[in-house]
Amino acid sequence: MTISTDVPVARSGDARVAAAAPEEDESSAADLVLPLVVAGTVGALAGYAYLRRTRRARTRTTPGPAAHSPAPPPAGLDEDARVLPAEADDWIRTSRAELGFVAARFGEEAVAPFTAAVRDAETELAAAFRMRQRYDEGVPADEASRRQVLAGIVGRCQEAGRRLDAAAPAFDQLRALEREAGAALQVAETRFRELAGRTATAETTLTGLAERYPPSASAPVTGCAEQAKDRLVFATVHLNQARQATDRGEPEHAARDLRAAEAAVAQAAVFVAGIDRLAEGLDAATRLVPAALTGAEAALAQVRGLSTTEGVPAGELHARVRHADAVLTAVREEVAAGPYDPLDALRRIVEALTPLDAGRVGVVSAAGVLVARSSTDLADGFVETHRGAVGGEARERLARARRLLADDAYVAADTLAREARDLAEQDVRVHGNPLAGAAGHASGVAGAVLGGILLGGGDEDSGAGAPASFGGPRTRARRGIA
Repeated sequence: MTISTDVPVARSGDARVAAAAPEEDESSAADLVLPLVVAGTVGALAGYAYLRRTRRARTRTTPGPAAHSPAPPPAGLDEDARVLPAEADDWIRTSRAELGFVAARFGEEAVAPFTAAVRDAETELAAAFRMRQRYDEGVPADEASRRQVLAGIVGRCQEAGRRLDAAAPAFDQLRALEREAGAALQVAETRFRELAGRTATAETTLTGLAERYPPSASAPVTGCAEQAKDRLVFATVHLNQARQATDRGEPEHAARDLRAAEAAVAQAAVFVAGIDRLAEGLDAATRLVPAALTGAEAALAQVRGLSTTEGVPAGELHARVRHADAVLTAVREEVAAGPYDPLDALRRIVEALTPLDAGRVGVVSAAGVLVARSSTDLADGFVETHRGAVGGEARERLARARRLLADDAYVAADTLAREARDLAEQDVRVHGNPLAGAAGHASGVAGAVLGGILLGGGDEDSGAGAPASFGGPRTRARRGIA
C-alpha cells in the first residue's frame, strides 16, 4: 500500500514528537480533520467485520475467530486443528510486541513472569506445529490415533492461550495505564520519533540496493518503506488520541489507543529492520561469493575422482558433477558480467553441491547458513506484519524452517522458508483489502487490520475493531483495563 511520502507526525500536547514537524497551522488543521477521519473509519470497520466473517466461511487459510470452548465438537476437529495454530501464533506475536514496550519502561526483571508466559506459550505452539507436520505426513496412520493427534494440536494451542490469559491481569496491573498512561506514552513517542528517522534512512538504503543489484535481489522488501510509513500514520493518529484521552481523564480510551499505536510502531520497526537485514545480507553474500566458488570447486574436485559415493551409481554421480560444474560456471559468468543477486548465487552454489554430499563444512556451509537465515527472516517479517490474513499452513512451514535452520539443515530450511513466504503472500492476495478506498485507508486502518493490530472480525462481544493486546483468546480483545 502506497501513501504520502511525508513523514507522519505525532503530537504530545503542544510538543512535536516526530523527527521533522510541519508548521503550526498545518498541525492544527490536521487535528481538526482527525475526528472526521476517525468517524469515517468506524463504518469501514463495521463493513470489514461482516466481510471477514463471510470470508472465514469460504477461505481455508484465513484465521477464524478464537475458540472459546475447551472441547471442540468432533465434526469441527480438523478445522480447529488448522485454524487454532494460526490464532495462537497471533496471540504470541501480539503479546511479545506489547511486552517489548513494557520492558523498555520497567526493565527485564519486572517483566520476567510475562516473558516466561510468552515462552511457555511458544513451547506449546511449537509442539502443536510439530504434531501438525507429522499428521500431514500421514503419521499416525489409523483413524483413531489421527483424531487424538488433532485433539492434541487443539489442546496445545488452547494451553498456549490459557497461559497468556492467566498472565494478562497482572500484566495490566504492572502497566497501570489508568494511573500512569503518560509515562507509557513517552516510551511510545520516543520510539516513534526514532523510527521515523530510521524509515527515511531505509528509503535511502532501498535506493542503494536498486543501484547495486538487479530487481530480484531487493524484491522481498520492495514496498516495505511505504508500509512502514503507513503504520506510522496509524500510530500518529492513535498517539494523538491517547494523549487527548489522557488529558480528558479517559484512561480506558487512552489505553486502547496507546496499545494500537504501540503495535503499529512495532510493525513499522519490522518493515525497516527487514530492509536493513536484507542489505546487510546482500553485502555479506557479495563478499562471500568468490570464496564460496573456490570452496565449491575444491569440494567438487574431491568428488570428481570417485566412482561412487554413499550408494550413488557412477552414472548418476557423474551427472551430478556435470550439473554442479555447469552451475558454478554460470555463477562465475554472472559475477563477471554483473550486476547479480549474490544471495541467489550462493543459493545455487549450495544447492549444486548438496546432492554430491559435498560442502557440508567450510565456506560453502557458511554460505548455506547465510542464505537460509535470510529467507527465514524475510518470511517471519512478512507473517509478522500481515498476520491478520496469513493462515496456518504458511506458519507451520515457517516453524519447520526455523527448526531445520537450528539443526544446520540449511538447504531444507531455505526451501521451506521461501515456501512459507509464498503461501503467506497467497493468503494475503486471497484475503484482499476490504477497506480499499475507504477513509480508513488514508489513516492507516486498512494496514492495521491486515497486520492484526486491530481485530476487525467477530461480533461486538469479541472486540471488533479493538486493538489486539497481550493475552490469549479471552483477554487479547479486552476493552477495559485492570
